[in-house]
Amino acid sequence: MTFHTFQPRSSPSSRSKGEQIALNVDGACADESSTYSSKLMDKQTFCSSQSTSNTARYAAALYRQGELHLTPLHGILQLRPSFSYLDKADAKHREREAANEAGDSSQDEAEEDVKQITVRFSRPESEQARQRRVQSYEFLQKKHAEEPWVHLHYYGLRDSRSEHERQYLLCQGSSGVENTELVKSPSEYLMMLMPPSPEEEKDKPVAPSNVLSMAQLRTLPLADQIKILMKNVKVMPFANLMSLLGPSIDSVAVLRGIQKVAMLVQGNWVVKSDILYPKDSSSPHSGVPAEVLCRGRDFVMWKFTQSRWVVRKEVAAVTKLCTEDVKDFLEHMAVVRINKGWEFLLPYDGEFIRKHPDVVQRQHMLWTGIQAKLEKVYNLVKESLPKKSDGQSGPAALLSGDQRVQVAKSKAQQKHALLERELQRRKEQLRAPAGLPGVRIKEEPVSEEGEDEEDREAEEDQEPMDTSLTSLGGSLHNRLANGLPSGRAAGGDSFNGHPPPGCASAPVAQELRAFVEATFQRQFVLTLSELKRLFNLHLASLPPGHTLFSGISDRMLQDTVLAAGCKQILVPFPPQTAASPDEQKVFALWESGDMSDQHRQVLLEIFSKNYRVRRNMIQSRLTQECGEDLSKQEVDKVLKDCCVSCGGMWYLKGTVQS
Repeated sequence: MTFHTFQPRSSPSSRSKGEQIALNVDGACADESSTYSSKLMDKQTFCSSQSTSNTARYAAALYRQGELHLTPLHGILQLRPSFSYLDKADAKHREREAANEAGDSSQDEAEEDVKQITVRFSRPESEQARQRRVQSYEFLQKKHAEEPWVHLHYYGLRDSRSEHERQYLLCQGSSGVENTELVKSPSEYLMMLMPPSPEEEKDKPVAPSNVLSMAQLRTLPLADQIKILMKNVKVMPFANLMSLLGPSIDSVAVLRGIQKVAMLVQGNWVVKSDILYPKDSSSPHSGVPAEVLCRGRDFVMWKFTQSRWVVRKEVAAVTKLCTEDVKDFLEHMAVVRINKGWEFLLPYDGEFIRKHPDVVQRQHMLWTGIQAKLEKVYNLVKESLPKKSDGQSGPAALLSGDQRVQVAKSKAQQKHALLERELQRRKEQLRAPAGLPGVRIKEEPVSEEGEDEEDREAEEDQEPMDTSLTSLGGSLHNRLANGLPSGRAAGGDSFNGHPPPGCASAPVAQELRAFVEATFQRQFVLTLSELKRLFNLHLASLPPGHTLFSGISDRMLQDTVLAAGCKQILVPFPPQTAASPDEQKVFALWESGDMSDQHRQVLLEIFSKNYRVRRNMIQSRLTQECGEDLSKQEVDKVLKDCCVSCGGMWYLKGTVQS
């Protein structure tokens, strides 16, 4: 490849040199076929040569915005200046000298001597001779000289066209998530860039045949990847499987593949028995064929679909297998607990059950068929079998005697609370026309027949009597139908059909406390209005019949917030504020256990005296109270946790008014 580059005009001395070179090359009579048709050396020739034959290890790199973009190279050419015009100048000089010498020796230049010409006819050229002629250096040079020139236009480095072409060196993907090939570790990339020599490969020990790296695994089809992972791990949640396969893998395809090699047990996937025990294999302990082993392991898996606990002796008695085989089954999917038995290895995955009810239904049908086969093979009596659960509807547990007593008490308290609320509602309806609307008189609950008298007295001691007109009348203007229909909330019941906080059942209080703590761990500052909105969204995501649907009052919600380690921040709102009373009640998590607790506490004290603050005041106050110069990142983190910016001022979250 040869290039002509046209040089711009420069100084007069350079021009004179260019004219002299053109004269030496082309002579005085220049035409279109001359090397320099303009009678001026205004171009330079560059000839290319192949710099290397192996370009597989080279790439063009472009670094932009923290990203390194690599483009593989398929050929590398090096351009060097060509001085062939000097050869032409020498040839012209020799021709002129020869012409001058011939002119001096002969006076009759016009007369030409008559010479005899011999004509020869060329022989037919053979194929071998033609191939040798085509491959000869003279033929290649002649062909190269006859090749026509292609006129190109040069664009500078800063030209828009150059910038457009340079964009092709950048990766055109929208995000890094689509790059499925960049999954190797740094050591593996280094090995690919600098592969070891054959001598090093011979000295390197051979890896075991059952070991497969993640990079090698991702080169296999998806079905093989799932099978290998499940065969090695044996029990795995679906979320962990997706993280191992990579973010670019379709979850629907994984769901189809996992059902071919695994079964659903308590929301987790357990590898099928025929994967671990192929058809022609046998037990290494007892020599039992694979068919018998698969039946025994299926029985263990089925037992775990009914309960979280399995006793090894019961399994051995039913399956008639040796202790070592049964222990292998249990070690695949359970962990032993002293004096309790074998507990399923992973916790119940309720999230997968809620997201994929169709998969759960199909797996339930498969387990029903497996159960029928097990009943026939092992002669199981249906009356002795545990009651079938609704597919994978919930985690089962083996309860001790004390736990059963606690469950019975909890159920009795919940039923008692429901009866008490219903009785209270009916009495208020009968008393509504004649009674005062702001007075609530405590009524003695009617207990169920057979209830322990001591438990009833203890519950009465825990429930305070409150007949204050002020507190009860004020609560009528600040009610929230948390989890109840608006019709019931508007009926004059400030507790939305729920007794005062002192009478709240333990499960309801625990669920509410867990919601409040989780919410304030994510958002450190919340107004009561925003907290109520988040609570109603939480209720919408709960299944029907949940304990929180019994109704939660505003007062109970605020008491739970304060009991969870939060404090109410008395923000001095301006007199003309349009914020509602719920929006003016601001609560903040006082201690979260991280390094920024002290900084947040100083910030909250600032906003207890100021409705809005400038950043420089916050910076100086933090430096003064903490006794150190805080970095910009630390201040930004505290402001991001608790505040919002508007018009150059900072406000606590939820307090800024548009």
